[in-house]
Amino acid sequence: MTPIAAIDRGLSAGLAAELADDLAATAFTLAKRFAAGATMWSIAPSWEPHALHIAVEFVHPVIMGKRALPAVALTGPDLVDLARVSVQPGDVVIAVAGADDAQARSVLRRAPAWGATTIWIGSGARPPAGAADHVLWLDDPDPRVPATGGFVLFYHLLWELTHVCFEHSGLLKPECAEDICLTCSDEGRLGEVVGPSTGGQAAVRTARGVQNVITTLIEPVAAGDLVLVHAGTAISKIQEGL
Repeated sequence: MTPIAAIDRGLSAGLAAELADDLAATAFTLAKRFAAGATMWSIAPSWEPHALHIAVEFVHPVIMGKRALPAVALTGPDLVDLARVSVQPGDVVIAVAGADDAQARSVLRRAPAWGATTIWIGSGARPPAGAADHVLWLDDPDPRVPATGGFVLFYHLLWELTHVCFEHSGLLKPECAEDICLTCSDEGRLGEVVGPSTGGQAAVRTARGVQNVITTLIEPVAAGDLVLVHAGTAISKIQEGL
């Protein structure tokens, strides 16, 4: 099965147009993040060559004169721990995995608490809505799809479109230059508990960094728990499963 055949088989004409929009939106987000100094971290728990290929694609441009972009593949048995210590606020996490991949789900679920933007590439049954900031998907249940080249085509196109966005630098300026945006400072934020609570408080990592948060409403809490933080208080626990 060729890459084009894989895409044609998995997409109707209408969905193909939708996928084109998704690719463009994802590339625009990538360009903005890279322009702001982001590193892209790639994971592919069941198909590690994809994670490595993505990193090489962005670090070593195939077209002379195009800028190298910071991208690193994370591989190994515990991708959650690797990502947790690697990802910084403003970074991007891109996963190539099926919707049922537990490690990919866990990393992508936690990434917003680390301040990262998420991209999910896969095929077959789709992940739930909101599982990642951007989802690029082939609706084909054939288990051979990851080996056909369809995914490779996705990240080749992402690389090319990201560089197209760089040609329009005026679009890449930060949307909110203040440390705290007045229009969004009152929203609940996803956080990951760093350690056990003491005296009704615990250290919680959010997109803004690590802060002491009141946890009396949701006790007990343990390291690794996901919580919703509002006004310095953890108001609920979040189930990790998507």
